[in-house]
Amino acid sequence: MEFLVELGIFLGKALVIVAAVFMIVTIVGAAAMRQKENKGELSVDNLSKQLRKTTQQIRHSLMSKKARKKAEKAAKKDASHEAEAEKKLFVIDFKGSMDAHEVESLRREVTAVLGIADKDDEVLVRVESGGGVVHGYGLAASQLQRIRDKGIKLTVAVDKVAASGGYMMACVADKVVAAPFAILGSIGVLAQLPNFNKLLKKNDIDYEQITAGEYKRTLTLFGENTEDGRKKFQQDIDDVHVLFKNFVGEHRPQLDMDKVATGEIWFGTQALEQKLVDEIMTSDDLMLAASEKSDVIKVTYKPKKNLTERFSHSASTAIESTLMRWFQRSSYWYR
Repeated sequence: MEFLVELGIFLGKALVIVAAVFMIVTIVGAAAMRQKENKGELSVDNLSKQLRKTTQQIRHSLMSKKARKKAEKAAKKDASHEAEAEKKLFVIDFKGSMDAHEVESLRREVTAVLGIADKDDEVLVRVESGGGVVHGYGLAASQLQRIRDKGIKLTVAVDKVAASGGYMMACVADKVVAAPFAILGSIGVLAQLPNFNKLLKKNDIDYEQITAGEYKRTLTLFGENTEDGRKKFQQDIDDVHVLFKNFVGEHRPQLDMDKVATGEIWFGTQALEQKLVDEIMTSDDLMLAASEKSDVIKVTYKPKKNLTERFSHSASTAIESTLMRWFQRSSYWYR
């Protein structure tokens, strides 16, 4: 009986290891598949017309039947003579995940806008992200920098969250606006991984890792981590944090970097006090105000995915969502 109990415990632990390996392979495989070149579709929508139509519908609904018919007739006449606005506000949405794979669509959207935008035009990027991999969000921030380099005014609006890598993107803008309860900041670096070495030893499972170079591997999932490895890993994390702080400080020199680069987060009104944002406003209010003088043009690139990529993306998204829910329960938010 004891043998069966021990066997069951061992099989349970082995199942945990297999599940962990499968999760890693799935994520890596999904990332590799996403790197393949895919043809997609670029769509352009005039949001100004939608905003004006909505406003007209509300106004007409408050009129009497006779006045409404007269107003609708006048609106149709005005629409037939409606001229294109001299200025344009191009709108791009970026809703980023941990691996920042959305940057591929972002780069195409930015390229499309830069191909037709004049220096009198403006670009609004609505960022929603809690951050993720350093290289991915570094590239995303570089895409926004392309807009600044062309001399086109860039505004970033944060309606929900732009933390860590998300804030790295936001700080590039000429102007950052945020909703009152949007979450911003988290200017810090986080790295964490489980280690199964003790579990392997307990079950007499050997793990071998061969490297060339003293620090080719510092911390591992299955090997025995050393104090020197931990120190080197911490040094690497600190170096990335310095780069992060320098990047934010370059774009927003008004910040007290020692105060805001602690990994903490602030809500919109608090972020305004810390000078992380320039104004409290939602993207909806910004676009509504702009539509009075400019054409508001939404630019979206949607990549096409085959069945394998859809399955891989769904799997990685489900895993990411589960991890984020677990992490939010264990710590107030990402820090």
